[in-house]
Amino acid sequence: MKAVALTRYLPIDDPHSLQDFDLPEPAGPHGRDLLVGVQAVSVNPVDTKLRRAGTGEENPPRVLGFDAAGTVLAVGPEVTAFEVGDAVYYAGDVTRPGCNAQLQLVDERLAGRKPATLDFAEAAALPLTTLTAWELLFQRMPCQLDGRRHAGQVLLVVGGAGGVGSMAIQLGRHAGFTVVATASREETAAWCRQMGAAHVVDHHQPLAPQLRALGIVEVDAALNLADTDAYWQQLGELLAPQGHVGLVVEPRGELRIGDPYKAKCIGIHWEFMFARARFRTDDMIEQHRILTRAASLIDAGELRSPLNRRLGPIGAANLREAHRLLESGRSIGKLALEGWG
Repeated sequence: MKAVALTRYLPIDDPHSLQDFDLPEPAGPHGRDLLVGVQAVSVNPVDTKLRRAGTGEENPPRVLGFDAAGTVLAVGPEVTAFEVGDAVYYAGDVTRPGCNAQLQLVDERLAGRKPATLDFAEAAALPLTTLTAWELLFQRMPCQLDGRRHAGQVLLVVGGAGGVGSMAIQLGRHAGFTVVATASREETAAWCRQMGAAHVVDHHQPLAPQLRALGIVEVDAALNLADTDAYWQQLGELLAPQGHVGLVVEPRGELRIGDPYKAKCIGIHWEFMFARARFRTDDMIEQHRILTRAASLIDAGELRSPLNRRLGPIGAANLREAHRLLESGRSIGKLALEGWG
């Protein structure tokens, strides 16, 4: 099968950082695995991090990629939720070979049926960011998707134009929050508004004065999707007593978790989308349920794909370009590749 993989951990400008390979097809499927014919993939910061983070050489080559959409070609004997021919989308498992290959094995508990109203590239742009935002807001933090109980409350999303931010804005708005997103360029601010942000402020400037100018003295919840260290003190001061902060980026140094966090009893919540698959938790099926519910909301027009750019067929050159764009820090929404060159 065709695949894009690495044998060494190199800067993206090195043409050997990601290469085209012809690799053996995966054996199976066994147990609850689906064998998926991958038709589209998306790229996330985790891909660039893993491409840079290792040491030594990989033999066989290591396949990355953690956002895909495709068609089920075969099912393991314990599979109950899918059949051959089903179109699926998923983010997969960081402990197994990734989706940058024509064939991939994925546990059915991590997959959902592709939204019927989306093509494969639009669907591939969804899973990792949707799962991250959904788990953080509605499973780690005590927010509720339904019932509009958050009407009148303010959710601040730091880093609103990224993939996770794009979905967090939409999900927060759906839950009834007034969503304030941060962005620093005209085009990223416009994107945040397209996703449903009521207001956009510049994260390169102090946040409190900009929020006060909007009539917002404090926020009920905040998602720091950009830089845990840089916004730690600001968010502690901005959050309301008994508010909540959600985090996805590991801090570079030690964080002071005393006042104002202690004085206000602020809840601190971490999200790592791969935790369920990595530790084989008893509730792995939650990711299937989330993706199933998200697909119904998308098909009902309540949510939209964060896909912003298509980079052509899946291959090493196009994947290197996707990594370059992500590492530049200037990409908006999600990037996707579809078909095999």
